[in-house]
Amino acid sequence: MVVKWTGSDLVLLLELAQRTRGDRGRHLQQCLRDAVRAGRLGAEERLPGSRELAVAARMARGTVVEAYEQLVAEGYLEARSGSGTLVASAALRGAAEPPGTPPGPRRFEVDLRPGFPDLSSFPADDWAWALARAARSITRGQLTYGSPLGHPFAREAIAGALRRTRAAETTPAAVALGSGFAQCVTLVLAVLAERGVGSLAVEDPGDRSVDDVAHSLGMEVIGIPVDGEGMDVEALAESGAEAVIVTPAHQAPTGAVLSPSRRAQLIAWADATGGWVLEDDYDSEYRYDRQPVGALQGVAPDRVILLGSTSKTHAPAIRIGWIAAPGVLLPQLTERKDAADRGSSALDQFAFGLLLDSGRHDRHVRAMRSVYKRRRGVLVAALGDWAPWLRLTGIEAGFHGLLQLPSASAEDDVVERGAERSVALRGLSGYSLLQSELPTLALGFGGSDEEQIEAGVRIIADLTR
Repeated sequence: MVVKWTGSDLVLLLELAQRTRGDRGRHLQQCLRDAVRAGRLGAEERLPGSRELAVAARMARGTVVEAYEQLVAEGYLEARSGSGTLVASAALRGAAEPPGTPPGPRRFEVDLRPGFPDLSSFPADDWAWALARAARSITRGQLTYGSPLGHPFAREAIAGALRRTRAAETTPAAVALGSGFAQCVTLVLAVLAERGVGSLAVEDPGDRSVDDVAHSLGMEVIGIPVDGEGMDVEALAESGAEAVIVTPAHQAPTGAVLSPSRRAQLIAWADATGGWVLEDDYDSEYRYDRQPVGALQGVAPDRVILLGSTSKTHAPAIRIGWIAAPGVLLPQLTERKDAADRGSSALDQFAFGLLLDSGRHDRHVRAMRSVYKRRRGVLVAALGDWAPWLRLTGIEAGFHGLLQLPSASAEDDVVERGAERSVALRGLSGYSLLQSELPTLALGFGGSDEEQIEAGVRIIADLTR
């Protein structure tokens, strides 16, 4: 979208009102040059008409006309018939990046990093339908500051979906909505810290972003090993941790499922110690070989806090997350959420509730389950054809798995050489508190199509021979 500057906005940007004496025409010219060079005025942005700027800046119109003409001659501006005066694209070629501008993300021909869903399959038509209906249906009262915990219809729809698809034990009143998983887990940890929890057990390997949140709240972070049955609950019990965050449905990144015996041990630990279990319901929707295992929260709703989001089912840009919390935590969660942002977007929440209620969400999840199952099959077949010495581990679920490398292949070296050939890879060490014993790739197949997956495997084969 092209920016159209008004006279008053441009006066503010250029600080023209601060100069009342001297040659104001030359001052205006220099201010415009500086703004273009610094990138504060971007290519194709439209400047106000000479009359409008002259009135706003309290200077003669002829002064503005002369300044515009001079900068058109110098190549900074362009006078375009029917469009007025614009910043010339050529003038930005040598412009400096604004201070502090971070470099954009590198683009790869093949991206096999985990954690990315298939964004090309985003259900745009369904969202357009839901947003339009939400905008037409939302009441005047719901357009003001409502409950910090979220739109009532969305909370009802999410609570129903959690009971139906995850065997959770919750009600709309116990569901709190936030801006994605990151905000939800931060709110929960902040409430637990207020209640005196000083240590958090985390999966190792696991999601390391949670570590920083816990550290910022003054919590000790304790890594607990993960094996083929999920988190080692005996090690958790010996750690002295007062809370733990786990991904029991499909552990990220190992792909393990918390075994029935360890699920029972974890609930017993929480009951015996009064500890809190934060259940990250990571990509639980995508199980291919059988029906997904129900949430831990349904077994112990007074000790388990269930967290989920739309990031893996729809897109990370849909900033909707949820917390199914024990009632004892709700007053503090409400207070914390209100202080954080007075509530997240009610319109987006309402739209998501409509997707759930209409069945469109379930239809999309079923379709994507088939897509990811097919891509996993392509990945396994390609490894068999091109790199039979490598094997993908993890259950048939989600859109990631582990690929153990030959001991002679250094993990960092494979990642770096893959990047040189435009294949994005991620090593297991990035998930680990301690260095993993064997070099391993955490391989994702959600964000790449079948052709890209096969091309990526061929390059991995070349790098690991």
